[in-house]
Amino acid sequence: MNRIAVFMLAAFAITACDKKNIPLDSDTRKSSYAIGQQIGKSIKSQGVEVDVDVVAMSIQDAIDDKSKMTDEELGKAIQAMREGMMKKKSEEAEKNKTEGAKYLEENKKKDGVKTTASGLQYEVITAGKGKKPSKDSTVKVHYKGTLINGEEFDSSYKRDRPAEFPVQGVISGWTEALQLMKEGAKWKLTIPSDLAYGPRGRPGIPANSTLIFEVELLEIVKKK
Repeated sequence: MNRIAVFMLAAFAITACDKKNIPLDSDTRKSSYAIGQQIGKSIKSQGVEVDVDVVAMSIQDAIDDKSKMTDEELGKAIQAMREGMMKKKSEEAEKNKTEGAKYLEENKKKDGVKTTASGLQYEVITAGKGKKPSKDSTVKVHYKGTLINGEEFDSSYKRDRPAEFPVQGVISGWTEALQLMKEGAKWKLTIPSDLAYGPRGRPGIPANSTLIFEVELLEIVKKK
């Protein structure tokens, strides 16, 4: 099912739920509700603006083999929506880039903040006394990640389970920082977008976002 069809189905489902509160009293209804949750979250993450009532009307027209628009008009409307979404994302990405650069410029003036040649900024909270990992090491860490507005997007502390991964298997800002840290160290990293996820972003992280991490290097994992 393509993305547009998913949006239409979700909107139709939302309208139906507004009319009556359907009890989740069977496996089919429970699985249907689970699918609706996934679709709704997908729509929210994409930032698509739709008129739910009009979408529901259009679905019913299609079922009845009717349409208030020609195929050409439908195609142009969908294309206009896609172009609008692309423009909005591009504007948001540019805004994030500008705000991130401003934040980095101010942050580097703070006491204790050091800036590397790549633009990575770090602040030592705990120095650590163990060994430093190499680029070929695998490490175990605890961490928390936030956007510059303070919104948290990930935390191993909340999962109550440290993360384990190769030093080269993460964003370049992490790869650089980990090789500077010692076991037992805890640092605050401020990572420019080009050392993080850049213009592609990822779920929970908008394009061109400058990221802030608290990283605790617990140990270098010994190879079995």
